[in-house]
Amino acid sequence: MPKVDDYELEVLTAFEEGQLKSVATKAELARFKAAAHATATKDRRVNIRLSAGDLSDIQVKALEEGVPYQTLMASILHKYVTGRLAEQPAPAARSARKPAAKRRATSSS
Repeated sequence: MPKVDDYELEVLTAFEEGQLKSVATKAELARFKAAAHATATKDRRVNIRLSAGDLSDIQVKALEEGVPYQTLMASILHKYVTGRLAEQPAPAARSARKPAAKRRATSSS
C-alpha cells in the first residue's frame, strides 16, 4: 500500500466511518458516471508484437505500480492519445553521444 500522510489517514478514516457527505449535484454525478463509463468501457481488442525485453520491463513496471500489465499498457496508450503523456529528457549519457549521422561520417574517414 502506498504511504499515507496524517491528513490522508484522517480523511480515509472519516470516509470509512461514514462521516463524509457528497457535495456533488445530481447533474454532476450523472456527468461523472457517464465519463467513467466511457473511459472504462473496453470494446475493442488489439494484438501487438513486442520484444521479450520490452514486455518483461512493462510487466515489472506493472508489478511496481500494483496493476495488471495490460491495464498499464492501456493507461499509457490512453495518456498518449489524450496528450497527457510527457516525454522525459534524455539521460546525460545519451545526449552526450554524437548524432548517428556524424558518427557514420567520422567512422568512414
